[in-house]
Amino acid sequence: MSSLLALEFVSTVRADRSGPVDALEDVGGMAAWVRDHAADLGVDPATFTATPEMREDVVALRQAIRALFARAVSPGPPSGADAARLPDFEPSLDLVNATAAAVPVAPRLEWPSQGAPRARTVPARVTGDSARLRAALASAAIDLLAGPWREQLRACPAPRCVLYFVREHPRQEWCSVACGNRARAARHYRQHKNA
Repeated sequence: MSSLLALEFVSTVRADRSGPVDALEDVGGMAAWVRDHAADLGVDPATFTATPEMREDVVALRQAIRALFARAVSPGPPSGADAARLPDFEPSLDLVNATAAAVPVAPRLEWPSQGAPRARTVPARVTGDSARLRAALASAAIDLLAGPWREQLRACPAPRCVLYFVREHPRQEWCSVACGNRARAARHYRQHKNA
C-alpha cells in the first residue's frame, strides 16, 4: 500500500539509546533511503543522484507531513521527536498539496507478451528525480491521511520513541513489542521507585 510509504518516510526520524536519529541527516543517508524505496518513488536506483538541495526539499516535506500527522493524532500528543520544531499546519498542508500536484500522473497500460495486462501510474510528463520522489511521498501522505488508515494513526507513547504507527488492532498501544516492553518497564520502575 502506497500510503504506508508515508509512514516509512516519517519514520526516517527515529530514536535509539542516544536520542533522535535522522536517516536523512546527510545526502548519503537520503540517497540510501531513496534507493531502498526506488520502486515506490518512481526513480531508477542505478541513475539516482541526491543533491544537498534535494535533501533539503525532502526533509522540509517530511517535516510538513509530520506536522499533518501530528494534527491527525490529536487530541493525543504528537511524536516527541520534533513536536516543538514542526512547521505550522496551514503551510504544511499547502506544501504537501503543491508537491503532489507538481507531477501530474496518468494511468499506463502495460501488457507483456507472456502475461496479463496491468495498469501502472506514471508521471504524465518528463520530470526530474527530485520532483518525482517528492510527489510520490506527498501523494502517499495524502492517501494515508484521506483514507481509512488516518483513524488508526497514532504517535507511539513509549519513552524515547518518536515513531508514528497505524494501529492494527483495538488494544495496540505502541508501535512495536519492544516499545510496549519499554513502556511497561518504565511504568514498573516509577511505581516501585515511589513505593
